[in-house]
Parts: sequence; structure tokens; C-alpha cells
Amino acid sequence: MKLNGWAQHKERSNLTLLRVMTWLSLRFGRRAGRLVLHAIAAYFFLFSPPSRKASRCYLRRALGRPATWRDVYRHVFTFASTIHDRVYLLNDRFDLFDIRVRGETHVVDALVGGRGAFLVGAHLGSFEAIRAVGRTQPDLRVAVTMYEDNARNINAILATVNPEARPEVIGLGRVDAMLKVSEALDSNTMVGILADRSLLRDGGSSTQTMPFLGAPAAFPVGPLHMAAMLRRPVIFMTALYRDDNRYDIHFEPLADFTDVPRERRAAEVQAALARYVALVEQCCVAAPYNWFNFFDFWQEADARRHDEVTREITREAPRTRTVMPRVTSDT
Repeated sequence: MKLNGWAQHKERSNLTLLRVMTWLSLRFGRRAGRLVLHAIAAYFFLFSPPSRKASRCYLRRALGRPATWRDVYRHVFTFASTIHDRVYLLNDRFDLFDIRVRGETHVVDALVGGRGAFLVGAHLGSFEAIRAVGRTQPDLRVAVTMYEDNARNINAILATVNPEARPEVIGLGRVDAMLKVSEALDSNTMVGILADRSLLRDGGSSTQTMPFLGAPAAFPVGPLHMAAMLRRPVIFMTALYRDDNRYDIHFEPLADFTDVPRERRAAEVQAALARYVALVEQCCVAAPYNWFNFFDFWQEADARRHDEVTREITREAPRTRTVMPRVTSDT
């Protein structure tokens, strides 16, 4: 089994640098921290060629034109900005931000039945901004599902900023993951999951190839299939960073599997996945620098290797000459 690109990438963050950056940010404030942030973004821009290449590939699709180096740097800096802002959001420093929320009534409505719901998003914008707003609602509980080995250093440092704001995490890839999700839902908890990444490159039946920004891309079916099996409503969520200090949070109903019979489950999951991909695509076009999948999302490298191998086989295949039998006449 071959891991997908994001799962193969080693975390590039340095614990000492993260500690220093966190201390500076808390000691001298957000504006001073953002000055240092440019140096960090420039480092990753210069010394992470795979991420730079992935950014250029994505931006070409999202912007509808070739990406310049300024576009790529802005992409990296936007990502760094959302990570930096987590320090303040974890400390409930809402006074530093202009956070605009639309569709919050959908979350309230989904919890009326007391059976919880799924919040499904993508690696798009800031999930921390959504969690921070959720903490202002005393009766709202949010559990996060994630692969814990990814970004372990960043999460460890941020957990020390405000231990009371540390999220309830359900580790994916474990035997009891679905049981823990079910238990959280039964306690009327919102279960958040970012549903745009598959752990395995060749996911087989666990992924579905969908048109995305003009080319086919593999999206995992698992999150929506789990929601269908557990018969829960699903809400699409985004928190898009709009430069400076603004975040636009949006909630929108994606699917409701509460009363879906087994024989219709597959079709409903497929319809929900198509809608999910369409919503993610809309967000990418509206806020192109918020997409934080810095790997070969469309697996273009694999496609190129496949084409090269095919051409090589074709070129080296022995050429056969068809010889027609001679026909003679007795007359």
C-alpha cells in the first residue's frame, strides 16, 4: 500500500522555532509576530520545492492562469498566517479579529434532536476559527477527527498555549475510531472532519474520482459513508481567511442521512460527495490562497510516469510486418 503525498511528507516545523515564535507572538502581539512570519514563510518558499510545485499546480487551476512567484509566496504566507492566528484564537482573543459568521442556525437546528451531527470541511482556511467561535457557545461540544501523526509538533506547542482550549481529538486510522465517533454523537457532540484527503494513494473503493478545478481528483468516501451508516446530518463548514484580520465562517447543510434506507445509502452518499466537491471548488475560486494541500493533489506525477512508461513500451515493442500470401493463378 502506497501512502498519499501528504502522508509521506515529513513535518518541517522545528520545535525550538515554534516555541520562540509562540513566545514572541504572545509577548509582543499579533502585528509584531506577523513581521517575523514573513521570514518563516520566505524560508519555506525557498527551501520546500515540492510544496512550491504543488502550490503552482493548484493556483494555475484556481486562478485560471499561470501562477507567478508572488502568487505562490502569498499562498504560503496565507497558510502561515492561519497557523499564527491559532495562537490568539486559542487564547480567545476575538478582539483581534473581524469574524463574520453565516449559517449558524443550521448548526443549532442539527442539534435539536440530541443526536449530534457531522461538520465536514477541507484543508481550506482555518478550522481553529470555527472551534474558537464554538467555544463561545457553552452548550456546544466539538470533537475533532484527525490523523494525529501529521503536524504533531505544531499541535503539541499550540496545546500549551491554553490547555483548557485543547480539542477533544478522535484519532483516525484506529480500530475504535468509529465507536468513539458514535459515542460522541450520542452525547450530542458536533464531530468535525476534514474530508479532502485519503491516507492511501490508491484508495480503491475508499475514494471516488471527481472533477475538481478542471481535472479528475480522488476524494475519500469514508467520512460521508460513516455519516450515512450512523444516520446523522452533515453540515459543510468553512472559515476563509480574507487577509489582515478577517475570517468568513460559513455553515451549509450538505446531507441528512437520518431517514435514508439502506438501499438508497450508496446513491445518497454519491450525491453528497458531488455536492461537497462542488462547494470546496467554489471556495477555492472565491478564496484561492486558502487551499492548504501542499502536495500532488491531482497525482499528476503518477499520471506523467504512466504516460512515459506507456510511450516507452510502445517504442520498444517489436514491430511486426504483415506478409500477405502470394496468390498465383493457374491460368
